[in-house]
Amino acid sequence: MKKRKQKQSPQDQPDAKAQTPVIRLDGFPDLPRLLPPGWLRSLGVYGYDEVEDLILTALVTGDPLLLVGKAGTGKTFLLNSLSEALGLEHRHYNASLIAFDDLVGFPYPEEGGASIRYIQTPATVWQAESVLIDELSRCKPEHQNRLFSLVHERRIQGLDLPNLRYRWAAMNPCEAEDGDEFYDGSVALDQALADRFALLIEVPDWDAMTEDDRSLVADARGIGAISVDGIGLVRAVEEGRRRFENAPDRLHEAALTYASAVATQLLKPSVRLSPRRVRLLSRNLVASTLVSGGVPGRDGFYNTLARSLPQPGWGVRVEDSVLRGAHATAWDLLTRGQESRWLSAVLSESRLAKRCTELLANAPSPDVAAMAIRQSLVQLPKPEAAILALALLPVIKQRPDDFGQESLAAVVETAAPVLEVQSEAKWRLRDGLEPQANPHPTLTACAAVLEGLPPRRRTRATQLFYHCIAHELPIDHPEALERTLDETIRAAKPFTSRTNKP
Repeated sequence: MKKRKQKQSPQDQPDAKAQTPVIRLDGFPDLPRLLPPGWLRSLGVYGYDEVEDLILTALVTGDPLLLVGKAGTGKTFLLNSLSEALGLEHRHYNASLIAFDDLVGFPYPEEGGASIRYIQTPATVWQAESVLIDELSRCKPEHQNRLFSLVHERRIQGLDLPNLRYRWAAMNPCEAEDGDEFYDGSVALDQALADRFALLIEVPDWDAMTEDDRSLVADARGIGAISVDGIGLVRAVEEGRRRFENAPDRLHEAALTYASAVATQLLKPSVRLSPRRVRLLSRNLVASTLVSGGVPGRDGFYNTLARSLPQPGWGVRVEDSVLRGAHATAWDLLTRGQESRWLSAVLSESRLAKRCTELLANAPSPDVAAMAIRQSLVQLPKPEAAILALALLPVIKQRPDDFGQESLAAVVETAAPVLEVQSEAKWRLRDGLEPQANPHPTLTACAAVLEGLPPRRRTRATQLFYHCIAHELPIDHPEALERTLDETIRAAKPFTSRTNKP
């Protein structure tokens, strides 16, 4: 429902951040906020002051956004208003009613039957710049699977959607919180689908609004009005993207440190964040900081963390005390000078052998070592992560107290697939034919590297090459990859006992 729009002077616009002292890191340049507090009010959206920076964050990154809230809380109105103000070619689909042909159109074969085209209509997705999938939790399972690639890859039926900038969704809670409300047919999302949304924002209800906001929301005189960009939203998004693309390394390092620490801390109460989620959280932290002024703040990091969890998508609530405890530990680690500087230096070290030595020789504590190891295995390209895990495994198995059981588990998980590769590397043609009898083409280049290596070194390199081929990981420079493997193994060797050589 359209709410009445009311112009406000700057002194009338509430500053949500002014209510709580903000503890921030020093040494970051102050930037002007992209938009003044209360900017959503210019679109007739009231009661969303607490989450408006994160709405703008989603517009800056272009990552998928999911709004979760009770019926009638303005989720659909907000997203449709954003598309109007940004002047986007927008599509609004009701997931509980949509047929897949509504998305793609009706297929028909090209002359000769060599390919298929789709008859497009004004409702099909091919030319869309923004898409809203409403009632996502009421979507049939088969449609939910088809929407997965739309949300995750900007693709449908295996075809790219080059114009698509924004993927948004909205849903009701998938279970009643207090027994007073029941949303029949609203079911938990598949966890893999929920994990593709970068931000999952639980929107405010009537009881969270001020009296002024309630009056503005209830006023029916603005129904049907079109949202216009009266506050410079388009310019703000463009400036936010420029900031995001040129974000300083130090901000990325702070976000990496915090996100990795949070993920490690949440494991203790059995709240799992996937490696993908840790990356998305880090990305959200960088963007939300740049949206709100460029200086990482304790409150800002917590607000971003609380809206970056995928659990609301499948009906699981992470206790606030658990989340605040993990946040406090992560923020404390981030603001500890020596440990933070060491962690940032390790995560920015491009030479794998050097990083391995730092991890084994100079970690300030087991907790920081565990964080650095886990983050390295997530951050590095998969072939290099496998190399690091192979080098670290013998040392950490001998000295688990120095590095923690979480480090050992992460290293074993990454190294095990390499050590278990035993079968011949076959290759499959792209048209889906049976695997061919001849070796994978990459093995030709790899064989030249393996030839002449000492037996132990050749065995290790063979395992790594076969692992990469079996998992379709690119080996652009086999000789350089093998040399990195050997250098990293040698870097770890002094830290193992003589009875357990790598």
